[in-house]
Amino acid sequence: MDRVNDPPLHEKVIVIIGGTTGLGRSAAGACIAAGGRVVVVGRDAENVRTAEEALGPRAVALRGDATDSGTAVRAIETAVERWGRLDGLYHVAGGSGRSRGDGPLDEIPDDGWRFTLNLNLSSLFYSNRAAVRQFLRQSGGGSVLNMTSVLGHSPAPKWFATHAYAAAKAAVVGLTRSAAAYYAPRNIRFNTLAPALVDTPMAARAAGDAATMDYVAARQPLDGGRIGAPGDLDAAVVYFLSDQSRFVTGQRLAVDGGWSGSDGTT
Repeated sequence: MDRVNDPPLHEKVIVIIGGTTGLGRSAAGACIAAGGRVVVVGRDAENVRTAEEALGPRAVALRGDATDSGTAVRAIETAVERWGRLDGLYHVAGGSGRSRGDGPLDEIPDDGWRFTLNLNLSSLFYSNRAAVRQFLRQSGGGSVLNMTSVLGHSPAPKWFATHAYAAAKAAVVGLTRSAAAYYAPRNIRFNTLAPALVDTPMAARAAGDAATMDYVAARQPLDGGRIGAPGDLDAAVVYFLSDQSRFVTGQRLAVDGGWSGSDGTT
C-alpha cells in the first residue's frame, strides 16, 4: 500500500505512445514529477533524442510508428524489462488527415478515410490491446488513458469540418467505454481525455489563422479565451494514471476551456 506522503505515481511505470512532443511530452514530465517512470514513443528521431535528454534517467525514449502494431508491444516490453511491470498506458498519438483529403464527408477520398482512421483509431487499438495483454499477464490491474477530442462530440462545422477525424475520435470513446465495462472485474480501467484546440504542431494551421482564433477565443472562453497549452491536461493525466482514480472507469473528461458548454457566438 502507498504511504500517505508518496507522490501519486510513486514508482509506477507508464508508457506514453506519442510522448516525445506536445501533449505527450508535457504529460511525461508531469508523470516523472509525480514519481513515475516513463517510456515515451515518437516517430521523429530528433524529438526522441531531445525528449530522453530532457526527461532524464527516469525515462526511456523509443522511436516508432504508432500505426505499426509492434511499436506499442516493444515499448511495453521495454518498460517491463527496465522496471519489472506496466502500470499505465497513455495513448496520445494521432493527428490530422487533412493532407490526405480529410474534410466534409462528400469530399473525403478512400485513402484519406483509411489514413485518418489508421492514424487515430487503429494505432490506439494496437496500444490498448498490448497494454491489456500485459496487465492480464502480470495481474493486479492497470490504467489506460486515451486521447479523444471535443470534435468527436461537439462539432464546429465551419472551422473544423474533418469528418474522418471526428469519426475516429468518437470511436475512441466507444472503444474505451466498451473495454472499461468488460475489464472492470480485472481492475483494468479505461478513460479518455477530450481537449479542444491546444497549442501543438497539429494545431499550427488553426493557430496561424486570425479568423479561426477569433472563433476559438469565443468557443474556449476560460482564462481569457486562449488556445490551450499542453500542460493544461497534465493534472488530469496524473489523476487517471494514478490510484487517485482507482474507482473511476469509462469516463470522458473534457479539458477544453469551456468549448463543450459554448456555442462560440459570445
